[in-house]
Amino acid sequence: MNLPIVQLEKLQKSFGPFNALNDIDLGIRKGEILTLLGPSGCGKTTLMRIIAGFEAPTSGRLLISGKDATDLPPERRSVNMVFQRYALFPHLDVFDNVAFGLRLQKLAKEEVRRKVEAMLGLVQLEQYASRWITELSGGQCQRVALARALVNRPDVLLLDEPLAALDLKIRHHMLRELKRIHEETGTTFVYVTHDQDEAMILSDRVVLLNKGEIEQVGSPQDLYAAPTSLFCARFFGETNIFEGLVNSVSGETAVISTPHFAAKGPSRGARQGDTVSLSIRPEAMKISPALGGDDAVNAYNRIDGNVEEAVFIGNRIVYRVRSNGTLLSCQETRPVTGVQHVPGSPVRLAWPSEAVVVLTQ
Repeated sequence: MNLPIVQLEKLQKSFGPFNALNDIDLGIRKGEILTLLGPSGCGKTTLMRIIAGFEAPTSGRLLISGKDATDLPPERRSVNMVFQRYALFPHLDVFDNVAFGLRLQKLAKEEVRRKVEAMLGLVQLEQYASRWITELSGGQCQRVALARALVNRPDVLLLDEPLAALDLKIRHHMLRELKRIHEETGTTFVYVTHDQDEAMILSDRVVLLNKGEIEQVGSPQDLYAAPTSLFCARFFGETNIFEGLVNSVSGETAVISTPHFAAKGPSRGARQGDTVSLSIRPEAMKISPALGGDDAVNAYNRIDGNVEEAVFIGNRIVYRVRSNGTLLSCQETRPVTGVQHVPGSPVRLAWPSEAVVVLTQ
């Protein structure tokens, strides 16, 4: 059995009366990309700073490579950190920025040169070795920061919202570069972000934090398709939420009534009489002209309304549909002929039972 490279046990952190982290139990696997995700103030940066050694936990224990590192200073941990603001030295060129940590170790000049050149090759900046930091773009600065952090071959690389200052196109390019660099180095990455798209693109696993506690841990697919709480369903991707009452449960299927429609879906532990929330993703909803009348055969998982907005976004159309005072979102992917349902059109939204996620908390 492989032990986690980082183990957090009953970790707590308080700032006066404020509890930033509460009872964090988490194992970070060797070689994975683990993302700490959540809204501002949820504790993700505090947790990263504790792993780095910049903050001490109020209680609990931190192990790195199986050894207690709770009280170790940052320089004695095999951990490096990449900051949002790069923290590069403007008076040094690219080569000297990357070489800085190696020279502190008093390595031989030739060894420093060899390691720096190899790292600049990894981040594809060989031709920029003699450039000043002020002559680089934001994406290039971020690559220099990565090279400087990785050149010492840490066991764990911490990345604190490193792409937040970049525009969307460069950010997506850098996410692909991070995955490539991770694959080539095998270093464990712990990545902090509040951006769900970054988490989905980059992560092997996501830790969703809420008010200093772990809400859910799993793959991006797990958190998107099988959220375990209303908070997770709402935070991780867009969704439609309905409140309902479980009328009956037969095997693994529940029948739920809401003020606007009846639904069937996997019960997920819900019992008859329970009040639950239903999460239905926009892309699961199929839109068609309203049929009129009643179809008793397909009486479940459908709702009628009127289109309020239709937005064409190239590979999909996002419809906003108003039904009984509730605004719903529906996505039609790979549209062939553009917008089919203009604002004001009466439409029917329908979805399969497996798209219904029943949330009991």
